[in-house]
Amino acid sequence: MLAALLAAGVAWALVHGSRPLPPIEAGIAAPAFALPRLADGEELALSSLRGKVVLVNFWATWCRPCEAEMPAMERLYQSLKDREFELVAISVDEKREDVAAFRERLGLSFPILLDPGKDVAGEYQSQRFPESYLIGRDGVLVQRYIGPREWDAPEYRARIQRLLEGDAS
Repeated sequence: MLAALLAAGVAWALVHGSRPLPPIEAGIAAPAFALPRLADGEELALSSLRGKVVLVNFWATWCRPCEAEMPAMERLYQSLKDREFELVAISVDEKREDVAAFRERLGLSFPILLDPGKDVAGEYQSQRFPESYLIGRDGVLVQRYIGPREWDAPEYRARIQRLLEGDAS
């Protein structure tokens, strides 16, 4: 009897178990999240940023390409922070102290959130770092970027500017 119940449970899990997530792509609602901020431990929810253009960046302190793109992210953030734009960097590091030291060393001022279990990174299907997601004012994913970018380069600034002006194309 126990063996039959166990077999039935395994069969159910195989049929109804974890199903693959639909691919993260432009045009879908960005997966919701709420994560603690490095600065104060208070949670920041993506839903609280609705109405803004948001750049979400997944990164790690041990990732050299992540470090290389951070200065351009800081310049982009400084130039647009007074507009309806937010840049949120989500660290997948396990140790808060490592993230704090990294932020201090690079002089970063944009919000950094902590995802040590990589739960939100998993929801975004982020497997290589850095990965970034541009989200429109309506909470819909506009574009996914795999790999580092020079975020303050004219083409990225222009793309964000168009979104800020209401042009989703």
